[in-house]
Amino acid sequence: MFRSRPRIELKSLDQVRLMRRAGLVVADALAAVRAAARPGMTTGDLDVVAAGAIAEAGAEPSFLGYHGFPASICTSVNEEVVHGIPGRRVLAAGDLVSVDCGAVVEGWHGDSALSFLLGEHGAVDDDAPGVADAEGQGLVRTTRTAMWAGIAALAEGRRVGDVGVAVEASVELSAELLGAEYGLVEEYTGHGIGTAMHQPPDVLNFAATDRGPRLRPGMCLAVEPMVTLGGPRTDVLPDGWTVVTTDGSRAAHWEHTVAVVDGGVAVLTAHDLGAAGLEPFGVRPVPL
Repeated sequence: MFRSRPRIELKSLDQVRLMRRAGLVVADALAAVRAAARPGMTTGDLDVVAAGAIAEAGAEPSFLGYHGFPASICTSVNEEVVHGIPGRRVLAAGDLVSVDCGAVVEGWHGDSALSFLLGEHGAVDDDAPGVADAEGQGLVRTTRTAMWAGIAALAEGRRVGDVGVAVEASVELSAELLGAEYGLVEEYTGHGIGTAMHQPPDVLNFAATDRGPRLRPGMCLAVEPMVTLGGPRTDVLPDGWTVVTTDGSRAAHWEHTVAVVDGGVAVLTAHDLGAAGLEPFGVRPVPL
């Protein structure tokens, strides 16, 4: 008996361009949230900012109502890894904040996430000098770098599983360089995306024996590593959504929606199509 993989939705270039519109809405919403974040705000306040940016663009939030999720973004703070529900939690200087956002335009989805340390006056760049919380800053930077390593692997690799190989190798290298110990979350993965927010195939964040389907032009994939300052194990809180580290260590999460096209990749949720993030890997995004 032959085993078949779930069918993967392949997009035309015109459909990729529609997804790019959704991706830019997400990029702008995340930028607005990051710029607005201050100590004393609640995670619910951040949701209001994102919802406003999405509505102003004439788009709809992908997350609101998804399997009953009650907000337009996910806000995960410190030990929360992903899927945190915005609400009354008050942000404080020193918090590590991860924000995940999705938007849909004309039936096509974009999905992206970022993490940042919150300083006295707002978000802190993960490469800013003189940051007191070097451990947290290193975690944010390590996770972001691992995401870009995974995206570069889509441009140069042959199979979807090459993403996980690159992500794991990147996290291990950062740990060695920084003298840190990181946990790479395995229970939650990246995914295909297009006419639905979550589609086949799964995009693993670790090296696996099964390297997955071959990469083909028209694939659109969300690459999203989650890294912790402790172990990789997670639990889900009683709200049924919020994923936390089992050992209480802090976590970071980065994500971009990426289109595999003839000649390489285009990062649909990055304003520059991924040029800056891919440059250290010797990869240039394909113009759309």
